[in-house]
Amino acid sequence: MRANKASLISSITPELKKEEVQLHEGKKSDPLFMLKQGVWLYFLLLIFEGALRKWVLPSLSTPLLIIRDPLVAWLLVKAYQKGIFKVNGYIVLAWTIVTLSLYTTLFWGHGNAIVALYGFRIFFLQFPVIFLVAQIFDKSDVVKMGKVLLWIHIGMTLLVAVQFFSPQTAWVNRGIGGEMEGSGFTGGGGYFRVPGTFSFTNGLSSFFGFVNVFVFYFWLDDEGKIPKWLLLLASFCLLAAIPLSISRGVFFQVIVTAIFSIFATAKRPKTLFKILGAFLSGAILFYLLTMFSFFQTAMMAFTDRYTKASEVEGGLEGTLIDRYLGGSLSALTNDIDIGFWGAGLGMGTNAGANLLTGKSVFLISEGELGRLIGEMGILLGFIAIAMRFALASSMFVNAWKMINHGNYLPWLLFSFCGTLVLMGTWAQPTALGFAVFPAGLLLSSLKTEAH
Repeated sequence: MRANKASLISSITPELKKEEVQLHEGKKSDPLFMLKQGVWLYFLLLIFEGALRKWVLPSLSTPLLIIRDPLVAWLLVKAYQKGIFKVNGYIVLAWTIVTLSLYTTLFWGHGNAIVALYGFRIFFLQFPVIFLVAQIFDKSDVVKMGKVLLWIHIGMTLLVAVQFFSPQTAWVNRGIGGEMEGSGFTGGGGYFRVPGTFSFTNGLSSFFGFVNVFVFYFWLDDEGKIPKWLLLLASFCLLAAIPLSISRGVFFQVIVTAIFSIFATAKRPKTLFKILGAFLSGAILFYLLTMFSFFQTAMMAFTDRYTKASEVEGGLEGTLIDRYLGGSLSALTNDIDIGFWGAGLGMGTNAGANLLTGKSVFLISEGELGRLIGEMGILLGFIAIAMRFALASSMFVNAWKMINHGNYLPWLLFSFCGTLVLMGTWAQPTALGFAVFPAGLLLSSLKTEAH
Protein backbone atom coordinates (compact mmCIF):
# COMPACT_ATOMS: atom_id res chain seq x y z
CA MET A 1 0.00 0.00 0.00
CA ARG A 2 2.81 2.42 0.91
CA ALA A 3 4.64 1.59 -2.32
CA ASN A 4 1.52 2.25 -4.37
CA LYS A 5 0.97 5.54 -2.52
CA ALA A 6 4.57 6.63 -3.14
CA SER A 7 4.23 5.69 -6.80
CA LEU A 8 1.03 7.74 -7.08
CA ILE A 9 2.68 10.82 -5.50
CA SER A 10 5.75 10.55 -7.74
CA SER A 11 3.54 10.34 -10.83
CA ILE A 12 1.46 13.38 -9.81
CA THR A 13 4.41 15.59 -8.73
CA PRO A 14 5.85 16.15 -12.24
CA GLU A 15 2.38 17.11 -13.46
CA LEU A 16 1.97 19.59 -10.62
CA LYS A 17 5.37 21.12 -11.34
CA LYS A 18 4.48 21.33 -15.02
CA GLU A 19 1.25 23.17 -14.17
CA GLU A 20 3.14 25.58 -11.89
CA VAL A 21 5.60 26.36 -14.69
CA GLN A 22 2.75 26.89 -17.16
CA LEU A 23 0.96 29.15 -14.69
CA HIS A 24 4.14 31.19 -14.14
CA GLU A 25 4.77 31.42 -17.88
CA GLY A 26 1.11 32.33 -18.35
CA LYS A 27 1.54 35.28 -16.01
CA LYS A 28 4.55 36.48 -17.96
CA SER A 29 2.69 36.14 -21.26
CA ASP A 30 -0.23 38.12 -19.85
CA PRO A 31 -0.14 41.57 -21.53
CA LEU A 32 -0.81 43.14 -18.13
CA PHE A 33 2.06 41.36 -16.36
CA MET A 34 4.87 43.67 -17.48
CA LEU A 35 2.71 46.77 -17.13
CA LYS A 36 1.78 45.83 -13.57
CA GLN A 37 5.46 45.49 -12.74
CA GLY A 38 5.90 49.00 -14.11
CA VAL A 39 3.14 50.33 -11.85
CA TRP A 40 4.76 48.67 -8.86
CA LEU A 41 8.07 50.27 -9.84
CA TYR A 42 6.37 53.69 -9.97
CA PHE A 43 5.04 53.02 -6.45
CA LEU A 44 8.49 52.10 -5.11
CA LEU A 45 10.21 55.03 -6.82
CA LEU A 46 7.62 57.39 -5.37
CA ILE A 47 8.55 56.23 -1.87
CA PHE A 48 12.31 55.75 -2.29
CA GLU A 49 13.26 58.43 -4.85
CA GLY A 50 14.44 60.68 -2.00
CA ALA A 51 16.60 57.90 -0.59
CA LEU A 52 18.33 57.60 -3.96
CA ARG A 53 18.92 61.35 -4.07
CA LYS A 54 20.25 61.55 -0.49
CA TRP A 55 22.06 58.32 0.26
CA VAL A 56 22.54 56.07 -2.77
CA LEU A 57 23.26 58.33 -5.78
CA PRO A 58 23.67 61.84 -4.34
CA SER A 59 25.70 62.99 -7.37
CA LEU A 60 22.64 62.35 -9.55
CA SER A 61 20.16 64.10 -7.26
CA THR A 62 19.02 66.58 -9.92
CA PRO A 63 18.08 64.14 -12.72
CA LEU A 64 16.60 61.74 -10.15
CA LEU A 65 14.03 64.44 -9.35
CA ILE A 66 12.07 63.34 -12.42
CA ILE A 67 13.06 59.67 -12.37
CA ARG A 68 9.42 58.55 -12.72
CA ASP A 69 8.85 60.51 -15.95
CA PRO A 70 10.76 58.13 -18.29
CA LEU A 71 8.98 55.20 -16.64
CA VAL A 72 5.58 56.83 -17.24
CA ALA A 73 6.47 57.54 -20.88
CA TRP A 74 7.45 53.88 -21.34
CA LEU A 75 4.27 52.65 -19.64
CA LEU A 76 2.06 54.90 -21.77
CA VAL A 77 3.69 53.72 -25.01
CA LYS A 78 3.65 50.02 -24.06
CA ALA A 79 0.07 50.15 -22.80
CA TYR A 80 -1.04 51.91 -25.98
CA GLN A 81 0.75 49.36 -28.17
CA LYS A 82 -0.99 46.52 -26.34
CA GLY A 83 -4.37 48.23 -26.71
CA ILE A 84 -4.73 48.68 -22.96
CA PHE A 85 -4.28 52.44 -22.60
CA LYS A 86 -7.39 54.26 -23.83
CA VAL A 87 -7.30 58.04 -24.26
CA ASN A 88 -10.40 59.61 -22.70
CA GLY A 89 -11.88 63.10 -22.63
CA TYR A 90 -9.88 64.18 -19.59
CA ILE A 91 -6.58 63.24 -21.22
CA VAL A 92 -7.50 64.88 -24.54
CA LEU A 93 -8.46 68.09 -22.74
CA ALA A 94 -5.31 68.05 -20.58
CA TRP A 95 -3.05 67.47 -23.58
CA THR A 96 -4.82 70.20 -25.55
CA ILE A 97 -4.59 72.95 -22.94
CA VAL A 98 -1.01 72.13 -21.93
CA THR A 99 0.12 72.07 -25.59
CA LEU A 100 -1.51 75.45 -26.18
CA SER A 101 0.09 76.72 -22.98
CA LEU A 102 3.49 75.46 -24.13
CA TYR A 103 3.08 77.51 -27.32
CA THR A 104 2.07 80.66 -25.43
CA THR A 105 4.91 80.12 -22.93
CA LEU A 106 7.55 80.09 -25.62
CA PHE A 107 6.16 83.05 -27.58
CA TRP A 108 4.50 85.27 -24.94
CA GLY A 109 5.68 83.87 -21.61
CA HIS A 110 9.12 83.50 -20.04
CA GLY A 111 10.43 81.75 -23.18
CA ASN A 112 12.74 79.27 -21.42
CA ALA A 113 12.25 75.91 -23.18
CA ILE A 114 13.67 73.76 -20.35
CA VAL A 115 11.46 75.40 -17.72
CA ALA A 116 8.47 75.15 -20.06
CA LEU A 117 9.03 71.42 -20.64
CA TYR A 118 9.39 70.85 -16.91
CA GLY A 119 5.94 72.38 -16.42
CA PHE A 120 4.60 70.66 -19.56
CA ARG A 121 5.30 67.16 -18.18
CA ILE A 122 2.83 67.65 -15.31
CA PHE A 123 -0.29 67.46 -17.46
CA PHE A 124 1.20 65.64 -20.45
CA LEU A 125 2.92 62.75 -18.64
CA GLN A 126 1.88 62.56 -15.00
CA PHE A 127 -1.82 63.44 -15.23
CA PRO A 128 -2.56 60.40 -17.50
CA VAL A 129 -1.08 58.17 -14.75
CA ILE A 130 -4.48 58.41 -13.04
CA PHE A 131 -6.19 56.60 -15.92
CA LEU A 132 -3.21 54.43 -16.88
CA VAL A 133 -3.10 52.81 -13.43
CA ALA A 134 -6.88 52.34 -13.54
CA GLN A 135 -6.60 50.46 -16.84
CA ILE A 136 -3.82 48.18 -15.56
CA PHE A 137 -4.81 47.51 -11.93
CA ASP A 138 -8.02 46.22 -10.37
CA LYS A 139 -9.18 46.21 -6.77
CA SER A 140 -7.25 43.06 -5.82
CA ASP A 141 -4.01 44.72 -6.99
CA VAL A 142 -4.77 47.77 -4.85
CA VAL A 143 -5.38 45.59 -1.79
CA LYS A 144 -2.06 43.79 -2.37
CA MET A 145 -0.30 47.14 -2.59
CA GLY A 146 -1.99 48.19 0.64
CA LYS A 147 -0.56 45.13 2.42
CA VAL A 148 2.95 45.92 1.19
CA LEU A 149 2.47 49.55 2.19
CA LEU A 150 1.75 48.53 5.80
CA TRP A 151 5.10 46.74 6.02
CA ILE A 152 6.95 49.70 4.48
CA HIS A 153 5.09 51.97 6.88
CA ILE A 154 6.41 50.10 9.92
CA GLY A 155 9.98 50.45 8.67
CA MET A 156 9.40 54.11 7.78
CA THR A 157 8.17 54.89 11.30
CA LEU A 158 11.31 53.32 12.78
CA LEU A 159 13.46 55.40 10.40
CA VAL A 160 11.58 58.58 11.33
CA ALA A 161 12.11 57.87 15.03
CA VAL A 162 15.87 57.49 14.44
CA GLN A 163 15.95 60.72 12.40
CA PHE A 164 13.91 62.57 15.02
CA PHE A 165 16.33 61.80 17.85
CA SER A 166 19.53 62.06 15.75
CA PRO A 167 21.42 65.31 15.14
CA GLN A 168 21.10 66.94 11.72
CA THR A 169 24.75 66.10 11.09
CA ALA A 170 24.04 62.35 11.28
CA TRP A 171 24.21 60.32 8.07
CA VAL A 172 20.54 59.37 8.38
CA ASN A 173 19.63 63.07 8.20
CA ARG A 174 21.71 63.99 5.18
CA GLY A 175 20.06 66.30 2.68
CA ILE A 176 19.70 66.20 -1.10
CA GLY A 177 22.96 65.44 -2.87
CA GLY A 178 24.49 64.26 0.40
CA GLU A 179 24.27 67.73 1.94
CA MET A 180 25.79 67.59 5.43
CA GLU A 181 23.71 70.41 6.93
CA GLY A 182 20.75 68.04 7.27
CA SER A 183 17.38 67.56 5.64
CA GLY A 184 15.17 68.59 8.57
CA PHE A 185 13.04 71.70 8.83
CA THR A 186 12.21 73.71 11.92
CA GLY A 187 9.68 71.81 14.00
CA GLY A 188 8.99 72.43 17.67
CA GLY A 189 10.51 72.02 21.10
CA GLY A 190 14.02 72.12 19.64
CA TYR A 191 13.36 69.17 17.31
CA PHE A 192 13.26 69.11 13.52
CA ARG A 193 10.61 67.90 11.09
CA VAL A 194 12.27 64.97 9.34
CA PRO A 195 11.64 63.63 5.79
CA GLY A 196 12.03 59.85 6.18
CA THR A 197 13.14 58.41 2.82
CA PHE A 198 11.81 61.47 0.99
CA SER A 199 13.58 64.56 -0.28
CA PHE A 200 11.42 66.91 1.77
CA THR A 201 9.03 66.72 4.70
CA ASN A 202 5.95 67.09 2.46
CA GLY A 203 6.67 63.64 1.01
CA LEU A 204 6.67 62.03 4.45
CA SER A 205 3.38 63.74 5.37
CA SER A 206 1.79 62.48 2.15
CA PHE A 207 3.15 58.98 2.76
CA PHE A 208 1.60 58.67 6.23
CA GLY A 209 -1.66 60.17 4.93
CA PHE A 210 -1.66 57.51 2.20
CA VAL A 211 -0.89 54.69 4.67
CA ASN A 212 -3.63 55.95 6.95
CA VAL A 213 -6.22 55.07 4.26
CA PHE A 214 -5.25 51.40 4.26
CA VAL A 215 -5.06 51.17 8.04
CA PHE A 216 -8.69 52.29 8.22
CA TYR A 217 -9.64 50.08 5.28
CA PHE A 218 -8.28 46.89 6.83
CA TRP A 219 -10.17 47.70 10.04
CA LEU A 220 -13.41 48.10 8.05
CA ASP A 221 -13.01 45.29 5.53
CA ASP A 222 -11.86 41.70 6.06
CA GLU A 223 -11.02 41.21 2.38
CA GLY A 224 -7.34 41.87 2.98
CA LYS A 225 -7.18 39.05 5.52
CA ILE A 226 -4.08 40.47 7.16
CA PRO A 227 -3.03 39.21 10.59
CA LYS A 228 -4.61 41.21 13.41
CA TRP A 229 -1.21 41.72 15.03
CA LEU A 230 0.05 43.36 11.83
CA LEU A 231 -2.94 45.70 11.74
CA LEU A 232 -2.46 46.60 15.41
CA LEU A 233 1.25 47.23 14.85
CA ALA A 234 0.52 49.40 11.80
CA SER A 235 -2.06 51.36 13.81
CA PHE A 236 0.45 51.76 16.64
CA CYS A 237 3.05 53.11 14.18
CA LEU A 238 0.54 55.49 12.60
CA LEU A 239 -0.32 57.04 15.95
CA ALA A 240 3.38 57.30 16.78
CA ALA A 241 4.12 58.87 13.39
CA ILE A 242 1.89 61.89 14.05
CA PRO A 243 4.11 63.50 16.70
CA LEU A 244 7.37 62.00 15.40
CA SER A 245 6.81 63.67 12.02
CA ILE A 246 5.71 66.90 13.76
CA SER A 247 3.23 67.14 10.90
CA ARG A 248 -0.13 68.79 11.30
CA GLY A 249 -0.96 67.49 7.84
CA VAL A 250 -0.76 63.86 9.02
CA PHE A 251 -2.88 64.70 12.06
CA PHE A 252 -5.61 66.34 9.96
CA GLN A 253 -5.52 63.54 7.39
CA VAL A 254 -6.18 60.91 10.07
CA ILE A 255 -9.13 62.99 11.29
CA VAL A 256 -10.52 63.38 7.76
CA THR A 257 -10.27 59.65 7.01
CA ALA A 258 -11.89 58.86 10.36
CA ILE A 259 -14.80 61.15 9.44
CA PHE A 260 -15.11 59.46 6.04
CA SER A 261 -15.20 56.10 7.84
CA ILE A 262 -18.06 57.31 10.01
CA PHE A 263 -19.99 58.41 6.91
CA ALA A 264 -19.41 54.97 5.42
CA THR A 265 -20.89 53.29 8.49
CA ALA A 266 -23.91 55.61 8.29
CA LYS A 267 -24.60 54.20 4.83
CA ARG A 268 -23.72 50.61 5.79
CA PRO A 269 -24.73 50.21 9.48
CA LYS A 270 -23.37 46.66 9.66
CA THR A 271 -19.84 48.12 9.73
CA LEU A 272 -20.58 50.22 12.81
CA PHE A 273 -19.09 47.70 15.24
CA LYS A 274 -15.95 47.42 13.12
CA ILE A 275 -15.31 51.16 13.16
CA LEU A 276 -16.09 51.31 16.87
CA GLY A 277 -13.59 48.51 17.39
CA ALA A 278 -11.02 50.46 15.38
CA PHE A 279 -11.57 53.62 17.44
CA LEU A 280 -11.43 51.68 20.71
CA SER A 281 -8.22 49.95 19.63
CA GLY A 282 -6.79 53.31 18.64
CA ALA A 283 -7.62 54.78 22.03
CA ILE A 284 -5.95 51.86 23.81
CA LEU A 285 -2.88 52.07 21.60
CA PHE A 286 -2.64 55.82 22.20
CA TYR A 287 -2.82 55.26 25.95
CA LEU A 288 -0.04 52.68 25.71
CA LEU A 289 2.07 55.09 23.64
CA THR A 290 1.83 57.78 26.31
CA MET A 291 3.76 55.48 28.64
CA PHE A 292 6.86 55.67 26.42
CA SER A 293 9.30 58.55 26.94
CA PHE A 294 10.01 58.85 23.19
CA PHE A 295 6.32 59.49 22.54
CA GLN A 296 6.08 62.04 25.35
CA THR A 297 9.02 63.96 23.89
CA ALA A 298 7.56 63.80 20.37
CA MET A 299 4.16 64.98 21.65
CA MET A 300 5.83 67.95 23.32
CA ALA A 301 7.51 68.92 20.05
CA PHE A 302 4.29 68.40 18.08
CA THR A 303 2.20 70.47 20.52
CA ASP A 304 4.75 73.27 20.45
CA ARG A 305 4.79 73.26 16.64
CA TYR A 306 1.00 73.21 16.43
CA THR A 307 0.57 76.08 18.90
CA LYS A 308 3.15 78.37 17.31
CA ALA A 309 1.99 77.68 13.74
CA SER A 310 -1.65 78.26 14.67
CA GLU A 311 -0.79 81.64 16.15
CA VAL A 312 1.04 82.66 12.97
CA GLU A 313 -1.66 81.36 10.60
CA GLY A 314 -4.61 82.82 12.48
CA GLY A 315 -6.09 80.01 14.53
CA LEU A 316 -8.25 77.14 13.30
CA GLU A 317 -9.29 78.81 10.04
CA GLY A 318 -5.73 79.27 8.87
CA THR A 319 -4.48 75.96 10.24
CA LEU A 320 -7.26 73.56 9.26
CA ILE A 321 -9.04 75.15 6.31
CA ASP A 322 -6.40 77.03 4.35
CA ARG A 323 -3.50 74.83 5.50
CA TYR A 324 -5.29 71.57 4.75
CA LEU A 325 -6.42 72.84 1.34
CA GLY A 326 -2.85 73.61 0.45
CA GLY A 327 -2.98 77.40 0.71
CA SER A 328 -5.25 77.54 -2.31
CA LEU A 329 -7.85 79.80 -0.72
CA SER A 330 -5.36 82.54 0.03
CA ALA A 331 -3.71 82.02 -3.35
CA LEU A 332 -6.82 83.25 -5.13
CA THR A 333 -6.58 86.58 -3.34
CA ASN A 334 -2.97 87.24 -4.38
CA ASP A 335 -2.51 90.32 -6.51
CA ILE A 336 -0.44 88.93 -9.40
CA ASP A 337 -0.08 90.57 -12.78
CA ILE A 338 -0.15 87.50 -15.01
CA GLY A 339 -1.65 88.65 -18.29
CA PHE A 340 -4.23 86.75 -20.32
CA TRP A 341 -1.87 83.91 -21.36
CA GLY A 342 -0.02 83.70 -18.06
CA ALA A 343 3.67 83.89 -17.23
CA GLY A 344 4.49 80.47 -18.68
CA LEU A 345 4.61 76.78 -17.79
CA GLY A 346 7.03 75.76 -15.04
CA MET A 347 7.55 79.27 -13.71
CA GLY A 348 5.42 78.53 -10.66
CA THR A 349 7.55 75.56 -9.63
CA ASN A 350 10.61 75.79 -7.38
CA ALA A 351 12.74 73.97 -9.95
CA GLY A 352 11.59 76.34 -12.69
CA ALA A 353 12.21 79.37 -10.51
CA ASN A 354 15.69 78.09 -9.72
CA LEU A 355 16.48 77.76 -13.43
CA LEU A 356 15.13 81.25 -14.16
CA THR A 357 16.54 83.17 -11.19
CA GLY A 358 19.02 80.88 -9.44
CA LYS A 359 16.79 80.81 -6.33
CA SER A 360 14.12 78.34 -5.18
CA VAL A 361 11.32 80.85 -4.61
CA PHE A 362 7.63 81.17 -5.50
CA LEU A 363 7.62 83.46 -8.51
CA ILE A 364 3.86 83.16 -8.95
CA SER A 365 1.93 81.58 -6.08
CA GLU A 366 2.49 78.97 -3.39
CA GLY A 367 -1.11 77.81 -3.81
CA GLU A 368 -2.05 75.49 -6.67
CA LEU A 369 -5.00 77.42 -8.08
CA GLY A 370 -2.96 80.60 -8.14
CA ARG A 371 -0.09 78.74 -9.82
CA LEU A 372 -2.31 77.31 -12.56
CA ILE A 373 -3.80 80.67 -13.43
CA GLY A 374 -0.43 82.38 -13.08
CA GLU A 375 1.33 79.94 -15.41
CA MET A 376 -1.39 79.21 -17.97
CA GLY A 377 -3.38 82.44 -17.91
CA ILE A 378 -6.99 83.14 -17.09
CA LEU A 379 -8.63 81.08 -19.85
CA LEU A 380 -6.44 77.94 -19.90
CA GLY A 381 -5.86 78.12 -16.14
CA PHE A 382 -9.57 78.10 -15.34
CA ILE A 383 -10.13 75.26 -17.83
CA ALA A 384 -7.45 73.23 -16.01
CA ILE A 385 -9.08 73.99 -12.66
CA ALA A 386 -12.53 73.07 -13.99
CA MET A 387 -11.17 69.80 -15.38
CA ARG A 388 -9.68 68.84 -12.05
CA PHE A 389 -12.90 69.82 -10.28
CA ALA A 390 -14.93 67.64 -12.67
CA LEU A 391 -12.61 64.68 -12.14
CA ALA A 392 -12.66 65.03 -8.34
CA SER A 393 -16.46 65.31 -8.38
CA SER A 394 -16.78 62.17 -10.52
CA MET A 395 -14.46 60.27 -8.19
CA PHE A 396 -16.49 61.39 -5.18
CA VAL A 397 -19.83 60.28 -6.67
CA ASN A 398 -18.55 56.89 -7.85
CA ALA A 399 -16.73 56.19 -4.59
CA TRP A 400 -19.86 57.03 -2.59
CA LYS A 401 -21.96 54.68 -4.73
CA MET A 402 -19.57 51.78 -4.17
CA ILE A 403 -20.30 51.79 -0.44
CA ASN A 404 -23.71 50.30 -1.27
CA HIS A 405 -21.86 47.32 -2.75
CA GLY A 406 -19.74 46.88 0.37
CA ASN A 407 -16.64 48.37 -1.29
CA TYR A 408 -15.19 51.01 1.06
CA LEU A 409 -11.77 51.30 -0.55
CA PRO A 410 -12.58 54.00 -3.18
CA TRP A 411 -14.34 56.11 -0.55
CA LEU A 412 -11.43 55.96 1.86
CA LEU A 413 -8.92 56.64 -0.91
CA PHE A 414 -10.93 59.72 -1.83
CA SER A 415 -10.51 60.99 1.74
CA PHE A 416 -6.80 61.27 0.95
CA CYS A 417 -6.52 62.11 -2.73
CA GLY A 418 -9.77 64.02 -3.32
CA THR A 419 -8.42 67.44 -2.35
CA LEU A 420 -5.05 66.60 -3.93
CA VAL A 421 -6.72 66.04 -7.30
CA LEU A 422 -8.84 69.15 -6.88
CA MET A 423 -6.27 71.62 -5.57
CA GLY A 424 -3.19 69.76 -4.38
CA THR A 425 0.21 71.25 -5.16
CA TRP A 426 1.37 69.52 -8.35
CA ALA A 427 4.42 71.74 -8.86
CA GLN A 428 6.63 69.47 -6.71
CA PRO A 429 7.25 65.96 -8.18
CA THR A 430 6.62 64.00 -4.97
CA ALA A 431 3.42 65.90 -4.19
CA LEU A 432 2.32 65.32 -7.78
CA GLY A 433 3.00 61.60 -7.46
CA PHE A 434 0.95 61.33 -4.28
CA ALA A 435 -1.96 63.01 -6.08
CA VAL A 436 -2.11 61.10 -9.36
CA PHE A 437 -1.05 57.65 -8.14
CA PRO A 438 -3.61 57.24 -5.31
CA ALA A 439 -6.22 58.71 -7.67
CA GLY A 440 -5.37 55.95 -10.13
CA LEU A 441 -5.69 53.38 -7.34
CA LEU A 442 -9.09 54.84 -6.47
CA LEU A 443 -10.33 54.30 -10.03
CA SER A 444 -8.74 50.84 -10.02
CA SER A 445 -10.57 49.89 -6.81
CA LEU A 446 -13.89 50.58 -8.54
CA LYS A 447 -13.22 47.48 -10.65
CA THR A 448 -13.54 43.93 -9.43
CA GLU A 449 -11.18 42.55 -12.06
CA ALA A 450 -8.76 43.85 -14.68
CA HIS A 451 -10.00 44.48 -18.20
